[in-house]
Amino acid sequence: MSLHLYNTLTRQKEAFKPIHEGFVGIYVCGPTVYSDSHVGHGKSYVSFDIVVRYLRYLGYKVLYVQNITDVGHLLDDGEDRMLRQARIEKLHPMQIAETILRSYFEDMDAMGLVRPDISPRASGHITEQIELVKALLDKGYAYEVNGSVYFDVRKYADYGKLSGRTVEEMLEGTRVEVRSEKKNPQDFALWKRAEPEHIMRWPSPWGEGFPGWHVECSAMSMKYLGEQFDIHGGGLDNQFPHHECEIAQSECATGRPFANYWIHNNLVTVNGQKMSKSIGNQITLKDAFKKFDPLVVRLFILQSHYRSTLDFSDEALLGAKSGLEKLLNTVRNLRTEAAKARGESRAAAAAIDLESYRSRFLAAMDDDFNTPQATAVLFDLSREVNALLSLETKFSAASLEAIDALLEDLGGRVLGIVPEGSHAGLRADMKLEADLVQLLVDLRAEVRAQKLWPLSDRIRDGLKKLGIVLEDKKDGTVWRKG
Repeated sequence: MSLHLYNTLTRQKEAFKPIHEGFVGIYVCGPTVYSDSHVGHGKSYVSFDIVVRYLRYLGYKVLYVQNITDVGHLLDDGEDRMLRQARIEKLHPMQIAETILRSYFEDMDAMGLVRPDISPRASGHITEQIELVKALLDKGYAYEVNGSVYFDVRKYADYGKLSGRTVEEMLEGTRVEVRSEKKNPQDFALWKRAEPEHIMRWPSPWGEGFPGWHVECSAMSMKYLGEQFDIHGGGLDNQFPHHECEIAQSECATGRPFANYWIHNNLVTVNGQKMSKSIGNQITLKDAFKKFDPLVVRLFILQSHYRSTLDFSDEALLGAKSGLEKLLNTVRNLRTEAAKARGESRAAAAAIDLESYRSRFLAAMDDDFNTPQATAVLFDLSREVNALLSLETKFSAASLEAIDALLEDLGGRVLGIVPEGSHAGLRADMKLEADLVQLLVDLRAEVRAQKLWPLSDRIRDGLKKLGIVLEDKKDGTVWRKG
């Protein structure tokens, strides 16, 4: 089976075929850098990290572009998000942008995301946005009023093809119009006139102003990926109006299709309720990381399909934590045994059908990046490895290393939850835990050598209460999480 993905534009799964063989251009709507990233951002960007990782795993050369919105993201009342936050904090908007941008990448790095190849800023591409607006004016798809420029949605017959909405339906949902200068309530701003107190402003053919939110993504995606490219991604909440407007302005400006495949990740709920800053249940990633390792959060996200809602709760995170610990414990024990085997002459091969696991994993990923099924395959393999290591048979280093290589390939290179290398690659906190348990195991061995059985039992029973099971074998004691 080849890679199939769900295309929001056609509302069906389609076989993936890039425009240029062997190359994929992907653009994902990045953050508006006015406040710290929340769990919803985590779901979105982990989801697209998986898309990029898997495309590269399949052998494609991927150019991954993810924008940074530091100007122009307008609220319903027409105010720029950056300016509103700057007024609240009494800081220059670019000071906020720089601080939050560093915070954003810090959070993404902690979860093991591959950084985009290009992270263009809206404020750094004003020239390209002005040129796009000029093209739309020249072709009659936009109009200028009092220094502002608007896109005329009535001029584009396909407006609504992504979201499935008609212009009439959009009108029914429109709030009371406060800016009568627009021809139609649904028309959207391409360029806004800057009032005297507006800090972020640039010269343009229509006077000093700033770009609308939607125009930046069209301008920057086409600059780096071309007028038509393979994949455009973003959160489901961006499908309308943001992505709808992108399609309209881009296709009207160029006269050709914009992006061939549209991928949208679903949203996050908290204990069954929509996560929203307005109702006070929005959880920043930094707050989540105070309670759970970032890799736990990553695994938690992967256990839900990107097109499904993700319900955030401590119980769900604890489940992901337990699962990750068991998986990394398997990797640790496997690598420990492989290290022992390298210094010994062993003939036995580990009886695991690795190709069947690889095939199941790839089948899951080929089916619209089905990470819940892919992670399930990884845990199935982990269970079989644990059963294998519990046997008295001493397996060869080569066979154990082959298992480790597969775990690292699928769980590390694709899913990003299995560390590379030996013990040095494990998360610091989990390595510390492993070292402490091993210290107790070694102490117990000394106690047993002295025939201090009650103390030996006390160590064993105490570890069992903490979820650590000891297994005494001929060549020593091994431990695992029960």
